[in-house]
Amino acid sequence: MPRPADPGFVHTFLPGRVVFGAGTLDRVADEVANLEVRRVLVMATNSARDAADVVEVQLGDRFAGRIDGVAQHVPTAVAEHARAKAREVDADGIIAIGGGSAIGLAKAVALTSADGLAIVAVPTTYAGSEMTPVWGETAGGSKTTGTDLRVLPRVVVYDPVLSLHLPKKVTAASVANAIAHCVEAVWTPKADPITEVTAVEGVRALAAGLNKVVTDPTDLDARSNLLYGACLAGSALATAGTGLHHKLCHLLGGTYNLPHAETHAAVLPQVVRVNAPAVPQAAAQLHAALGGVDSNAADASTPDLAGGLFDLFAAAGVPTSLRELGLTEEQAVEAVKTFKPTDNPIPVTEDLVREILTRAWAGTRP
Repeated sequence: MPRPADPGFVHTFLPGRVVFGAGTLDRVADEVANLEVRRVLVMATNSARDAADVVEVQLGDRFAGRIDGVAQHVPTAVAEHARAKAREVDADGIIAIGGGSAIGLAKAVALTSADGLAIVAVPTTYAGSEMTPVWGETAGGSKTTGTDLRVLPRVVVYDPVLSLHLPKKVTAASVANAIAHCVEAVWTPKADPITEVTAVEGVRALAAGLNKVVTDPTDLDARSNLLYGACLAGSALATAGTGLHHKLCHLLGGTYNLPHAETHAAVLPQVVRVNAPAVPQAAAQLHAALGGVDSNAADASTPDLAGGLFDLFAAAGVPTSLRELGLTEEQAVEAVKTFKPTDNPIPVTEDLVREILTRAWAGTRP
């Protein structure tokens, strides 16, 4: 939220077009035509094959090829196969249908394309990758990430109908991932009043949508709310960048192949526990957006944002400990030794990282 004492800020509005609403899958081919793309490579997760079938027919002569099935964390071998396929079919555009893994694979191809590739993203989860120029690739147990405008999708088509049958556990974990984007967007060095407003509204939509979907997974309005929140979450992250939380999750995911979304749910409350006191106003706003105390209440200076996040994830059935995800205590300790300091509201020391990961491994409520 803007503050009178703020010295000013710089905010980058990233280019792109969002098409939102039930049934918008039918507009994908028209969006491709508007981009003047000639040959399209379609990428889809296994769960999105039916949607990919629809799009393939829509494209007609523009359809150039298809890749079904992707892998989380974008392994280099998978990325190289996709790059070779894109060259083979002479693709100048990609339609990525699915979650963050599908969109991440499209980004990996666009990143190394000599002539550039236009990406049209059709998200079926709430990862938010479609709104960011952030890419990632994993090789040899190490995940490398970066930022490049070449990988930012030109068009994002949000059709909540596609997520109606997303299992509740997958839904809840994906929402935890999106909420992590919002929360971290308030404390990075690039955070500003606009990213803060965006992040708070994103958390409000995500928390409200998740609470409804837990009881009625086919609530179309709730699914729309979740996609809206994911869009805002990705937008906030795209401008504010990442910090301690995401770097820990990337380290754990790339090194130990932990499930990306669930790792966010286990780590985020523990990072918030140590960082929230350094950003009290933003923490109060986020806590209110979760459904906690009003941000203007007398005790808003010390909101239990970390506990609120932990409880939200636990109530939705998302694992809140790294132990549940298969990480051993020894691996958690080893991760502490390899983590490199990063920008953060409070100094990042080995002791701080050990505290965060120890609590995240055990699933201790903040």
